[in-house]
Amino acid sequence: MLVEPTKAPTMDWVKIAVLASGSGTILESIIEWGIDVSLVVVDRPCKGETLADRHEISLSRCYRGDFSSSFNRMDYTKKVADELQMSGIELIAMAGFGTVLAQPIHDIYGGRILNTHPSLLPAFAGWHAVSEALNYGVRVTGCTIHLATLDVDSGPILAQQAVPVEFGDTEATLHERIKTVERLLYPKTIQEYNAFLDADTEADFFSFQQEYALRTKNL
Repeated sequence: MLVEPTKAPTMDWVKIAVLASGSGTILESIIEWGIDVSLVVVDRPCKGETLADRHEISLSRCYRGDFSSSFNRMDYTKKVADELQMSGIELIAMAGFGTVLAQPIHDIYGGRILNTHPSLLPAFAGWHAVSEALNYGVRVTGCTIHLATLDVDSGPILAQQAVPVEFGDTEATLHERIKTVERLLYPKTIQEYNAFLDADTEADFFSFQQEYALRTKNL
């Protein structure tokens, strides 16, 4: 069952940056949900630039000039972190960002970097989650929203939603159904995590989610 495609309620937003690289569908779903995005950061030319311009969102072109094995990940990460800090960013949403960032980003924004992954983690971590799910013959996979850590796809899970694997599925058809769930689950979770940070509560996020759902049910 899909999350209902409702808009974010009127609320106080921390300063949110979205890091994007590809088709821009995740960024677009975040914007359409009503989330107040303060900055878009891209590591290469992509549709995220067009979306930022269209919606009058500040844009940082942190282009990655080197895609070879000698890429200086540490220096690049520091460049991205500097851009985020100069804009006063408080929460980061990864949206298909194609560069894995190094330790400095986690030193500054630990516990404030959200990411999405096309499987029910911890199953099928890594770049080939959808094809691996098909190859293993699982009947259910899904989407996971989690906090990003230095170890890829290993951070605390914030939300998950299952997606059935149908007879005759290809990697493309299954991935598209996962993306349909992701475009709703991710913005909803960003909204909830923003409220969690704003509340400055000592409760864990899972407990806060349940309380928040009750409080916003009739908004």
